[in-house]
Amino acid sequence: MSQSDPQPQSIVLPTAEDVRDAANRLRGVAHHTPVMTSRTLNERLGAHVFFKCENLQRGGAFKFRGAYNAVSKLSDDERARGVLAYSSGNHAQAVALTGRILDVRTVIVMPDDAPAAKIEGTRGYGAEVILYDKETTSREELAAQLQQERGMTLVPPYDHADVIAGQGTAALELMEEAPDLGVVITPCGGGGLLSGSALAARSLRPGIRVVGVEPELADDATRSFRTGTLQSVRNPPTIADGLRTPSLGRLTFPLVHAHVSDMRTVSEEAIVEAMRFLWTRMKLVVEPSGAVPLAALMSDPGAFRGERIGVVISGGNVDLANACTLLA
Repeated sequence: MSQSDPQPQSIVLPTAEDVRDAANRLRGVAHHTPVMTSRTLNERLGAHVFFKCENLQRGGAFKFRGAYNAVSKLSDDERARGVLAYSSGNHAQAVALTGRILDVRTVIVMPDDAPAAKIEGTRGYGAEVILYDKETTSREELAAQLQQERGMTLVPPYDHADVIAGQGTAALELMEEAPDLGVVITPCGGGGLLSGSALAARSLRPGIRVVGVEPELADDATRSFRTGTLQSVRNPPTIADGLRTPSLGRLTFPLVHAHVSDMRTVSEEAIVEAMRFLWTRMKLVVEPSGAVPLAALMSDPGAFRGERIGVVISGGNVDLANACTLLA
């Protein structure tokens, strides 16, 4: 399924300067997550890989960066009316946690089959959670209805300038701690992390390769990148639940098209194998979505041999029972 680029000319895209502003806003609030390496992996791939461990971020994922940056910029009146979001989990928890920190009421629309750990985490941060059946209900339409009824401010999971800028701060920190990178790789769902990372990385090293990775079963962004027209997918059955977004957005599509060097896809089996390595060899609890960049490296090491590679591990909010089944 495809459609033409819906971006109106009046839309203003975020810039690298917006990413730097977000970094200042997040300083002392977001965790400066560690960068980790594995000699075993480097020898196996013939490359030097630096993992930015956003699975250790507040709320368990990079999403806290964008959510806090966006909500903290709202006016007093907007904060008083509360914040609404929709998400399968990580953005949900990020907005809920941000609401608790800033004393802002939050309502989150989540699919009823979202990982139990993510639903419980969102409620644990104090948000009101509204579940829906994704087979019969559009989360965007439900959120729009709630927004009209309650007068709340919507903070979407990726297609928002302040969210994108906040997400880019993870790559900004990675580039500062691991200089002279030749490649930066991130997962890609709606493209917020990938877009923000591309803005940050290219501002520091204009010639750097920025690569997005998504599951083969959810390859809408890859098709969009290669065709130049916005592609979509509906409820893809991938284990990487954080990457089941239907398409890139009005902001992220042009940003990906302009600043990303390549898009790659990986199999479900490759995602599990990458998870297994991160869990067992590096002792990192990583969810399937966070393992897709490593899956790309392990699936085609020749494409990256000899490179210094920065990888953003997007999150670690995983249902333990499901993870044990996958890794058994």
